[in-house]
Amino acid sequence: MKKLIVLISILSVSFANAQAFKGNTDNKLQIGANFQDKATGINVSYDYGLGENISVGVSGAYALSIKEGLDASFGDRVDLKGRFNAHLGSVLNIDENFDLYPGLNLGLKNFGGHVGARFFFSEGFGIFTEAVFPLARYKTNITNPADYIHNQFVMNVGATFSL
Repeated sequence: MKKLIVLISILSVSFANAQAFKGNTDNKLQIGANFQDKATGINVSYDYGLGENISVGVSGAYALSIKEGLDASFGDRVDLKGRFNAHLGSVLNIDENFDLYPGLNLGLKNFGGHVGARFFFSEGFGIFTEAVFPLARYKTNITNPADYIHNQFVMNVGATFSL
């Protein structure tokens, strides 16, 4: 019983310290446009800062407009990803409001990477751009052209908010 109480105490203190950190990777919400060869749509991502240079998060995208003649169901149009980012803004030391972040993502369509940059005009508002690319597709023999939606090189651009 003593070991259980000690373990719970250690975990509680660890989680409290992790929640209290306020580095440059605080919680960020990004809302933007999603541009790709077969479609355009919206992208929303949320990053939670674990430390000064690391964050984890989720990203969701929905293709609103698809190429004419392409038949795409709801499952073809939507994508949800878990993300991991390494923030290099403080390492590069270009500007305290600038952040460059490469990362990895694991989604419904593929395992991929991304490279993004964001610039804050004020403490809570800025702009971002992000290039997303697949590293390993789940379907290797794609016969349906709709399977390329969210499964190819994608550019995201939009606004970012520090929460």
